[in-house]
Amino acid sequence: MSKFKLDEIDHQILDILIENARTPFTDIAKKLLVSAGTIHVRVKKMEEEGVIKGSTLTVDYDKMNYTFIAYVGIFVENSSNNQKVIEALKKIPEVTVAHLTTGKFAIFCKIRAIDTKHAKDIIFSIDNIPGVLRTETSISLEEIINDKKRLMHAIFDGYRV
Repeated sequence: MSKFKLDEIDHQILDILIENARTPFTDIAKKLLVSAGTIHVRVKKMEEEGVIKGSTLTVDYDKMNYTFIAYVGIFVENSSNNQKVIEALKKIPEVTVAHLTTGKFAIFCKIRAIDTKHAKDIIFSIDNIPGVLRTETSISLEEIINDKKRLMHAIFDGYRV
């Protein structure tokens, strides 16, 4: 399978869509001085190649009073329980992200809560999932990096560690 190559126009399209996935193709075309058809064809090609997978809407949970963020590392009794624990986590709406991991934790997740009491209740409900041995929680004091563009720019510029 050959690697799909992006050019400068593709990169600029991605840059605009990362900022706002709802930007009309006509606006992108005007900004990049190409036709809207060109934008449409290129976006369609990037979707077909899997470079673009859908579009997202960013919800400001702070505006809904879900200002408390914590990360919960989950120790699972044994790996055969992972899928059952994951299914139980999917039923807790405040678990907004979960990763199956190697290392210290079997599963690592992000939770959002209204306050510390609410977070405690969520963590206790995670602790009560059959197969969970225990959890370790870290409270987020402040999100300092949430940059969806930086890595894409580095990849496009040929950045290598």
